[in-house]
Amino acid sequence: MLLFCMALDCAAIRRQFPFLRKQEHLIYLDSAASVQKPECVLQAMDAFSRQKYANVHRGLYPLSEEATELFEQSRETVRSFLGARHRDEIIFTKGTTESLNLVAKSWGNALLKKGDAVALTVLEHHSAIVPWLQLKEEKGIEIVWIDIDDQGHLKRDGLTRVLKKGNVRLVSVTGLSNVLGIRPPIKEIIAEAHQAGALVCIDAAQLVGHHPVSVQELNCDFFAFSGHKPYGPTGIGVLYAKRELLRSMPPFLGGGMMIREVRRNGFTPADAPQKFEAGTPPIVEAIGLKTALEWIEAIGWNAIEAHEAALMNAAYETLGGIPGLRILGLQKPSDASGCVSFVVEGAHPHDLTDLLGQEGFCLRAGHHCAQPLHERLGVSASIRLSVALYNTEEEIRALGPAIARAIKVLAT
Repeated sequence: MLLFCMALDCAAIRRQFPFLRKQEHLIYLDSAASVQKPECVLQAMDAFSRQKYANVHRGLYPLSEEATELFEQSRETVRSFLGARHRDEIIFTKGTTESLNLVAKSWGNALLKKGDAVALTVLEHHSAIVPWLQLKEEKGIEIVWIDIDDQGHLKRDGLTRVLKKGNVRLVSVTGLSNVLGIRPPIKEIIAEAHQAGALVCIDAAQLVGHHPVSVQELNCDFFAFSGHKPYGPTGIGVLYAKRELLRSMPPFLGGGMMIREVRRNGFTPADAPQKFEAGTPPIVEAIGLKTALEWIEAIGWNAIEAHEAALMNAAYETLGGIPGLRILGLQKPSDASGCVSFVVEGAHPHDLTDLLGQEGFCLRAGHHCAQPLHERLGVSASIRLSVALYNTEEEIRALGPAIARAIKVLAT
């Protein structure tokens, strides 16, 4: 694994991605959807699959015991990466969506009652909205919304107002918007919510690949992310939750491994994390996630943040010079992180990205699983440019002329 100083060598980074070597004609600007994987992640997963694979927590033979040890080492790596206090506070899931559903279906279903409220922000991804809407239908809980200003900043007085009602039991907020690239002040939000007696759940799907976090410093109650956003594989995610909360929560899924004892007339669940990891877990994917997080930490957050700040500056400069293009939300690149979304007058986002794709530019168009946010912004869809460590300023600046060409084609 290569180590880097604060001045990131982007050429050296790019050489570590087989995708970029094989797809030299593509400019991949859709990392908010899913990030490409470095060679070390692919090799770690392949080597484990070929040489060390066995099911975990089940066999008493050496191969299974070694696989179990490697799997649990992955959990320890995640614990360290997040700054959690205990390893058993780390639950492996299929992704952020399952993690957030686990909170709603386990904690929410067991502990919320009719009249209790969950506060959501207009910035949220559908995976942080739909499970609570389902619980609203099932149990009669209330959903209260926290609005944003025109640039995407949360209206903190809105949070204060809903908390004063006294029935908010949980605040769910994104750590980094997958549309606007804005980072809500989650540490301050957590402190205010706790003072009002509410817990806080952080959707960190976008956050963890761009900025360092410490769940202990944040003092959040729940924290979720997906493996394929911080350079790891799909099919695995993480839910962090405080130990005392996990002890009070019932299992989300039933089956093997999540039990201590099964009887004809009932069962006793295992302790966390096994209580929430029914069935065969994502073993190979856990090995890949471990390697990806170690790869990020080897590069260093100072280098990552500096490089991506330069990319965002290039994105805003490039997009800002195109007539008829409107950047949504934040207007200063220094405020944005990871992505920027925009619309072009007279050009549907789907049509524009289709033409850009024909030139090798990979961008996302649509509502990005954030329809309430797009409704608040007054548009049905947008185009999203999102960046990762392997992107260069030159790639982003090349997008400007390509957009101009596409606009000209659509205008004829």
